[in-house]
Amino acid sequence: MREQLQDLLEQRVLQCVSMPRNLLHECPEIEKKKQSCANRSAEIVKAKAKGNIEKKIENKDNATVLYSVHFQYLIKQRGLFYLEEEVEKRQAEFYKGILVKDQKLNEISPAKEHGAGIPAFADQENEHHHRKGFRYDRLKAVQYAERWWNEFNPAYKKFEVDCTNYISQCLHTGGAPMRGFPNRSNGWWMQNDNWSFSWTVANAMRWYLPASKFGLKAREVDSAEKLKLGDVICYDFQGDGRFDHTTIVTGHDASGMPLVNAHTYNSRMRYWAYEDSTAYTPNIKYKYFTITDDQ
Repeated sequence: MREQLQDLLEQRVLQCVSMPRNLLHECPEIEKKKQSCANRSAEIVKAKAKGNIEKKIENKDNATVLYSVHFQYLIKQRGLFYLEEEVEKRQAEFYKGILVKDQKLNEISPAKEHGAGIPAFADQENEHHHRKGFRYDRLKAVQYAERWWNEFNPAYKKFEVDCTNYISQCLHTGGAPMRGFPNRSNGWWMQNDNWSFSWTVANAMRWYLPASKFGLKAREVDSAEKLKLGDVICYDFQGDGRFDHTTIVTGHDASGMPLVNAHTYNSRMRYWAYEDSTAYTPNIKYKYFTITDDQ
């Protein structure tokens, strides 16, 4: 089984930098990524993949293997090179020891996100009597995003759907103060193994950021190119008004467009639009938020 999966990864790495040579192993997600690169005059010039088997379930002639793959893509765009990384969660099916099916598990599972449909109320109570102003340190936020893009900081609770929890950690490292404890629908905080919806839920953070009047707050801008390092993008993949995902800007490509880091489907320096995502739909909507100082 391990040898067949290794062969599969080698085929996918080859597909990243050339036309598919083995239709049995052709990966549609890689073709989407290549097309996304081509749309912005970029190309994958080198790719690496390292797999890790996490679980194996066997039943007579059948076996299911859950594994992860750490991909690295060296991308060239008009003379600029940068390294994009991502970790895929995949499932392989074997029959009598022969690989018969291999698929990528869904990137985003909003239904599993606790409190996913609940917006956060930013200022239900007056906390100005102990308000702490701050200046957002974008460099520290980005450094944290880079350090923990593919790991979980043991100082914080880990979630199965972890994207917004990770972004909150980045923003807090950048100086944004917590407030609102212990009301989960108020403020933005994580404390004593408890947390506000706005800290952990993508849809709640989307509503919290522009509504907050002090502490962590943000101003919405109308296009991705206006975002700076440390800013936030919220994603509504279905276009149904409920936002499913959150990322942080950690770089820019040769055209000045954002590259982002994210958790749940761990990735770094990924092109912001997520056109190569399995969660992407033509109805996708974005919200672009630039974090503002609170002085």
